[in-house]
Amino acid sequence: MTPQTAVETGTMTGKQHIELVEHNAAHNYHPLPIVVAKAEGVWVEDVEGKRYMDMLAAYSAVNFGHCHPELIAVAKEQLDRVTLTSRAFHNDQLGPLCKELAEYCGMEAILPMNTGAEAVETAIKTARKWGYTFKGVPDGKAKIICCEDNFHGRTTTIVSFSTDPTCRAGFGPFTPGFEIIKYGDIDALENAIDDNTVGFLVEPIQGEAGILVPPPDYLRRVRELCSKKKVLLILDEIQSGLGRTGRTLCCDHDGVKPDILILGKALGGGIMPISAIVSSREILSVFHPGEHGSTFGGNPLACAIARKVVQILKTNKYQDNARDMGEYLFGKLRTIRTDKVKEIRGRGLWVGIEFHPAAGVARDYCKRLMNEGMLCKDTHEQTMRLAPPLCITKDEIDWAFERLEKVLT
Repeated sequence: MTPQTAVETGTMTGKQHIELVEHNAAHNYHPLPIVVAKAEGVWVEDVEGKRYMDMLAAYSAVNFGHCHPELIAVAKEQLDRVTLTSRAFHNDQLGPLCKELAEYCGMEAILPMNTGAEAVETAIKTARKWGYTFKGVPDGKAKIICCEDNFHGRTTTIVSFSTDPTCRAGFGPFTPGFEIIKYGDIDALENAIDDNTVGFLVEPIQGEAGILVPPPDYLRRVRELCSKKKVLLILDEIQSGLGRTGRTLCCDHDGVKPDILILGKALGGGIMPISAIVSSREILSVFHPGEHGSTFGGNPLACAIARKVVQILKTNKYQDNARDMGEYLFGKLRTIRTDKVKEIRGRGLWVGIEFHPAAGVARDYCKRLMNEGMLCKDTHEQTMRLAPPLCITKDEIDWAFERLEKVLT
């Protein structure tokens, strides 16, 4: 059968699918050689019918499991009603989502967008204009402090404050207005704040950096310092939020409330991209018609799904399971005896396994686990991430651990 016939008849092999991508798509990703065709819960199936356990959950976008029946039902119902109006008109899903999400987060208002990077860009614009409007920062002088090894997205502005050479190389000139400090260092933050500082943008746990957890009192001290210095605390919970760490938000572990909360990924239930910043009415009052927006931002299809996500989160089922199964998984991982692993860290169902350089790169371990029927992803060369859907069961963790122990030892 010719490749063209296979495409037309839908009988392509995994190898043929991969060859099509290699030939016709930009090579901006380096995926493992698997072609997913079906998925349910924590399991996916490739085009040849082989099943794998998904231990990445689309970087936490699939927190509630693949094809969650309630989310799928809401999406199907909304597809038959209306999917897009643009913000030129109102729709009957946006207002309820704004109210429900803001109240659930203990805040007052939201500004919806589509992707996480769009939400981060929105937070940057919000903080800058807040600084000019309310803090009296001279025009064009607003400064936002960020951390080394951060990951907040890949737009030109966002990579301007990345310290990852791969994200930056070849993409300058870069946007000014940012200062980089060491993550987890409260003294570095205090020393960096000046009269023109409008915000501190930080991840409660650095995900792409390898699931780096800051010192226990870090976020609390950051909150106190930002309040004292009149600096907006901007928490990027795109990956860490909505149940991943065993609480609704990662900052809930520390009893910390940000001035601007950034959400994305799991907010769309693994079905539609939707993101948002959540804040006070005063802070979001800096925007006036025409100053910021998005054609698809706040579309009724995504909003209907996000509303159901909020309802699901209110049951605490997934947060509780992330906490309990996370403790169970960490307990089992600590029993592994191997000289290959430098450190195991994380919180809830978010685990980073860092390998000693002499043990090889993390991608090699991900490939071996793929051959055992388990899908993981490497980051920063030496760290492998485990972030399964939050519906994972104890039996499924036992199944995964057998393969982890085999590969790691």
